[in-house]
Amino acid sequence: MRHFLNLSNAGGEAIAAMLNEAMERKERRAGWPKGKPDDDRPLDGAVLAMIFEKSSTRTRVSFDLAMRQLGGSAIILEGSSSQLGRGETIADTARVLSRFADAIMIRTDHHHKAEELAEYATVPVINGLTDLSHPCQLLADMQTVIEKRSKLAGSRWAWIGDGNNVCNSLIEAAALMQFELAVACPTEFKPNKIFASAAVARGARINFTHDPREAVEGAEVVVTDTWVSMGQEDDQVRQEAFASFQVDEAVMALAAPDATFLHCLPAHRGEEVTDAVIDGPQSAVWDEAENRLHAQKALLMWAMGKL
Repeated sequence: MRHFLNLSNAGGEAIAAMLNEAMERKERRAGWPKGKPDDDRPLDGAVLAMIFEKSSTRTRVSFDLAMRQLGGSAIILEGSSSQLGRGETIADTARVLSRFADAIMIRTDHHHKAEELAEYATVPVINGLTDLSHPCQLLADMQTVIEKRSKLAGSRWAWIGDGNNVCNSLIEAAALMQFELAVACPTEFKPNKIFASAAVARGARINFTHDPREAVEGAEVVVTDTWVSMGQEDDQVRQEAFASFQVDEAVMALAAPDATFLHCLPAHRGEEVTDAVIDGPQSAVWDEAENRLHAQKALLMWAMGKL
């Protein structure tokens, strides 16, 4: 069963195949209407069930459109309006949805829910985002870097900000895909120890620091995210802790001259990033957002055994 709860569920070779597939399909569709299916319709008739317990724009639209372009369809379930919201167990939901759908995507606060869903489902389960990791975002990020910089292995990345779910997946990606990474987080907001230890054990070249300027020095890719995520209540504490972690023009000037800026969005402009950076010539955030669609098409094909 090809579950995709973290990048390591697929491994480096499968991820490379997904990225190649994503870029090839994107190129073949250039100029097409967004709703027109791909010529080969590889997931013709397939159904994706999508469970949303957290708000979403890019995840919802990209997965829905991905299934349409691949010839399939998607069913959306809101956590609050489904039986999950009335106390039905994750296990029972997994068993039922496995009878109706060919794959399940879940976006939730709690990673253990995705794990339990995968334990009891008889179809592939995809992590559309949890509090622990965001592997789908990293597929899009890596595709964007390849498009902008022609290579992934050996490239130099810097993460500036919270050691959150995206950061955890970035650490995992660095180990699997062999690129260098510097991670700068405040002392009290470090990335997950298990992800960090596993990456180091795989031989990843990762520098963990509390100095954003040290991390970004010479970086070819600079990545950040919001300081306060959905459901977090320590807004003021975080604002104070991250005050020196803003990515502005001065920080970008320390990176490589042609460095690429990434942000998974939504952005809190004026907090973790300035307008001059996110709207500037080095920013690839809009390509990155679009690539959620293309990367997830390849992921869906892999999960359903078509790649």
